[in-house]
Amino acid sequence: MTNLTTIPSAGATTAEPPAPAKETGRRVNPLGGVAHLALFLWALATVGPLIWVALASFKTNEEIFLDEPFGLPQSWAFKNFADAWSEAHIGQYFLNSVFVVLLSTAGTMLLGSMAAYVLARYRFPGNRFIYYLFVSGLAFPTFMALAPLFGIAQAMNLLDSFFGLIVIYIAYSLSFTVFFLVAFFRTLPHEIEEAATVDGAGHVRRFFQVMLPMAKSGLVSIAIFNIVGQWNQYLLPVVIMQSEDKYVLTQGIANISVSAGYQAEWGQLFAALTLSILPMIIVYAVFQRQIQAGLTSGAVK
Repeated sequence: MTNLTTIPSAGATTAEPPAPAKETGRRVNPLGGVAHLALFLWALATVGPLIWVALASFKTNEEIFLDEPFGLPQSWAFKNFADAWSEAHIGQYFLNSVFVVLLSTAGTMLLGSMAAYVLARYRFPGNRFIYYLFVSGLAFPTFMALAPLFGIAQAMNLLDSFFGLIVIYIAYSLSFTVFFLVAFFRTLPHEIEEAATVDGAGHVRRFFQVMLPMAKSGLVSIAIFNIVGQWNQYLLPVVIMQSEDKYVLTQGIANISVSAGYQAEWGQLFAALTLSILPMIIVYAVFQRQIQAGLTSGAVK
């Protein structure tokens, strides 16, 4: 008997073992989970007190301290806001703050942007010295300048006046404004400015019609920082403003808590705090994209 052996033909292919399947699952990074947990706890620690203040503004004293300190109000006392606005004069303090902050921010942005543009785009003797003179203002805490500031304001008849507080706010905010905008103006292209020069545009026209529109995102970002910083300022108004009818919002809220003593209407106080916090939250929510664009625009050229 003959054994027949099957020989594979030349065109036939031998079967190969299947390749192992690729892993499709993503690797779990334990550090990422820890980071998310830390961010969640940070957000909770930041937002939690704000939510508690907002809820407490609708409660009575008994609910805040005895019945439901961390719960929802049993009856939403909107009267606290009306009383805080009229009886505690928060409305007057609020309008004072709006008036002062709007004018001081406008002055800061105008003077700061002009100084930053010149320091960033022009070369002249003393350029770096002036720049570092502005930047050196960031190194001095506010409370260190209170005593000499009071003497200067008194000598210049700026005490107890909105004009004096506005001027001091502008001087206080110029250091950071110039520091931020100098770096921003340096990132803007020179070609457009050179084209405007060829077309006959002078220094003022180039600044207002060419450079400022290109620097819009940076200007919005620093303007928001100035608004928030000046709105929350307390030490400077305490030194300058002495008449109660000229208090700004931070002074008015502090005056409520100090003058009330043990008979404080805590619902009114928390309502006043809510009224002071809410405008800044709205401003940041509306201009959030512009702020982020201004902070990151200089990162990539």
